[in-house]
Amino acid sequence: MDYRVIRETFLNFFKNHDHEIVASSSLVPHNDPTLLFTNAGMVQFKGLFLGNEQRRYTRAATSQKCVRAGGKHNDLENVGHTARHHTFFEMLGNFSFGDYFKVEAISWAWELLLNGYKLDADRLYVSVYKNDDEAYHIWQKEIGMPAEKIVRLGEKDNFWAMGDTGPCGPCSEILIDQGESIGCGRPECAPGCDCDRYLEIWNLVFTQFDRDARGTLTPLPRPNIDTGMGLERLAAVVQHVTSNYDTDLFRSIIGHIEDLAERKYGDDPKQDLAFRVIADHSRAAAFLIGDGIMPSNEGRGYVLRRIIRRAIRYGQALNMKDLFFHRIADAVVDIMGVDYNELIQSRSFIEGVIINEEKRFADTLHYSLKILGEEVEKLKERREDTIPGEVAFRLYDTYGLSVDIVGDVARDEGLKVDMAGYQQAMAGQKSQSQESWKGSGEDEIPEAYRKLRADGVVSRFVGYDSYLSKSKVIAVVSGDREVLSAKTGDPVEIVLDETPFYGQSGGQVGDSGQLTGKGFVVTVLDTIKFGGDIIVHKGIIQEGILSKGENVKAEVDEEKRRATALNHSATHLLHAALRELLGEHVKQAGSFVSPDRLRFDFSHFTQTDPEKLLQVEALINQHIRDNVPICTQEMSREEAMETGAMAIFEERYGERVRLVNVGPGVSMELCGGTHTARTGDIGFFKIVSESAVGANLRRIEALTGKAALEFVQNMDAERRKIASLLKTSPDHIQDRVEKAIMDLKQREKEIESLKSQLLSKQSGDLLAGLQEVNGTPLLARIVTAPSPKELREFSDRIKDKLGSGIIVLGAKNEDKVMLICTVSKDLIDRYKAGDIIGRLSNLVGGKGGGRPDMAQGGGNRPDKLEEAIKTVHQIIQDLP
Repeated sequence: MDYRVIRETFLNFFKNHDHEIVASSSLVPHNDPTLLFTNAGMVQFKGLFLGNEQRRYTRAATSQKCVRAGGKHNDLENVGHTARHHTFFEMLGNFSFGDYFKVEAISWAWELLLNGYKLDADRLYVSVYKNDDEAYHIWQKEIGMPAEKIVRLGEKDNFWAMGDTGPCGPCSEILIDQGESIGCGRPECAPGCDCDRYLEIWNLVFTQFDRDARGTLTPLPRPNIDTGMGLERLAAVVQHVTSNYDTDLFRSIIGHIEDLAERKYGDDPKQDLAFRVIADHSRAAAFLIGDGIMPSNEGRGYVLRRIIRRAIRYGQALNMKDLFFHRIADAVVDIMGVDYNELIQSRSFIEGVIINEEKRFADTLHYSLKILGEEVEKLKERREDTIPGEVAFRLYDTYGLSVDIVGDVARDEGLKVDMAGYQQAMAGQKSQSQESWKGSGEDEIPEAYRKLRADGVVSRFVGYDSYLSKSKVIAVVSGDREVLSAKTGDPVEIVLDETPFYGQSGGQVGDSGQLTGKGFVVTVLDTIKFGGDIIVHKGIIQEGILSKGENVKAEVDEEKRRATALNHSATHLLHAALRELLGEHVKQAGSFVSPDRLRFDFSHFTQTDPEKLLQVEALINQHIRDNVPICTQEMSREEAMETGAMAIFEERYGERVRLVNVGPGVSMELCGGTHTARTGDIGFFKIVSESAVGANLRRIEALTGKAALEFVQNMDAERRKIASLLKTSPDHIQDRVEKAIMDLKQREKEIESLKSQLLSKQSGDLLAGLQEVNGTPLLARIVTAPSPKELREFSDRIKDKLGSGIIVLGAKNEDKVMLICTVSKDLIDRYKAGDIIGRLSNLVGGKGGGRPDMAQGGGNRPDKLEEAIKTVHQIIQDLP
């Protein structure tokens, strides 16, 4: 079986057992502030396990994209050193939400492994939680597993919990005996041993308890099933190999690395490690970038940067000096894009991001590794085995060489890294690798709305076709708790059974408007969404009493909604124009759409050329003048993706999606926002700014319609004012300004010439005050100089005329003192300019210093300058 057949066999088996086949969710977990990445199949179902939401199905099966490379679940440092650790992997899983339980979960797992994957029952073992007699008896009595092949293990191995409190339960693992040659060789080796002989292939979790803060376990009224089986590990077993890297999931990728490196996998154990790291990391990088994560210095982006840089570092071990990693990632897109269309759609984007990161890192990697190599040699010469923490920190702080790369080199050389010393050095500044995770960027759902979701409450949005609806109040929330009623003046949050109000999402702001009914009026100031199903109207009761169950007329502020729709449709035109003119690597990375303006963040690796921006603006306005239709259509997510429509990173899509088609042939995106009917409604589009908002991220702010016209009119009025000041017409402003600049430059040259002549004369006059101290020529004078620069010029001219000697000059500039001292080269063995300036600066209330031959200083006591200059003679005399 190839890996696709293995995956399809799993999903088809559970489809035939009435499971809903649910598409993999993004690697960016939504509504879960505890996770850096999606790291298990159950993540997208967490709300169901917690009882916070309901769906139309109670059985599901998935093949879920997962990453374990940061936070609590971090396999990064083990990748390449073992046969089975990965940063990116696919987890096959079947789930029951209060439907079937242990008998079915165990029976189906056994049936699929034996009949579907043709595994040898004699090689299979199982483990159960030590107190789970129910699972033990199912395995022994129902399945017929011999007692000697059922192992009872403790909480560490066979009890799963979502956290310190909450849903939890025992689990049962199915293991396969890979043979004595794979194991540790100890006589006591058995299932549960840390070696790879008894390899876990499927974990069945029986979520049947609720644990409270005291540790008490209370049976759940509707227990759940959560299973997980790694596709890579299963493929190794089914394909009869002992390493995941020998499966067809990796062999093609390794083959591409062999072609680029001109070396063979399997010839050298040290090089084989590099092959495995690069193969694994190329998959993680492609999928993470494909899900919209960009390399950065914090959070998810920092983990991605570490993955890319670790792969590049191992490329050095294969003598791949040129940019190579993007080519391996492109091979991943070819191989995995068949199964994950988002990779195909993001191919240019993935390539561009990785090339940019390779270039950034290449500048420092070679030099930093050379320094690290020198440190390693010194350690070996001294017969020491630990790289000092301050060395690891310096390499990170100065060259961006992460400590895990230092650790990899140390491991290869049989050394250790002083991590305690490294952490101590890092303590004085922001530690990126251990920065606390701030969550997924989405607010947690308040308790009142979690309860409503658990009760199956939903709000139906009817605002695509109408600004008005007759609705019923199904919840009133005040002060974060549900209440029966609220009165005049109360701030309140209201949930209706159906509403024309758009709840803030997808970058579009929420609607405002009014709710009215029998004896009450509510001004809606904002509308938000919780969990995608509950639309909340935030407002103030202007008059009367509002109660749960009341009938209301819900009316959106039509003018604001229309203006917002214009801006939202314009973002689609902007996205399409940027991709057409800048390249397909451009991807939307964020947006803000309001009635007044729009903001659009996108991936791009350099500042956008002003000429390109003009072309983008012109293309969008051409589409507006063409007045093409904007059509929306609801369909399944699978159908929409087959059309080739763009999916946006920041969006979370349900089973049914809206396809917004600007056309023909202009733009096609999945979008739940509100739009205008034709591009001509937008009227006019104007870009007002373009700037950087992060590594590889740019931001455009723009206006449409009336706001765009007012902006251009204001610019024109300002242009006319400038023309009036320059005493010319608006059409000749540039000519007049260029002429004024040329005149100014000419006058500046003349002024500099006159100043030079004046300085030359003054410096000559100053030499008349030359003294001798201990046979050394000394000139100490107060001069007129408006800046330190001109004071230096004064000193330089005198030095040219004087030859050998000491020059000390002082000048006043408002309430400040400027000082300079120069000592000719033949005298610096006896006199140091820095020492002289240091003493003088103290006298005028400041400090100074510099080189032995020239030093500058100053202070804030102009009244002391004359006294300080008079002491120069004595200072020179006192110097040895």
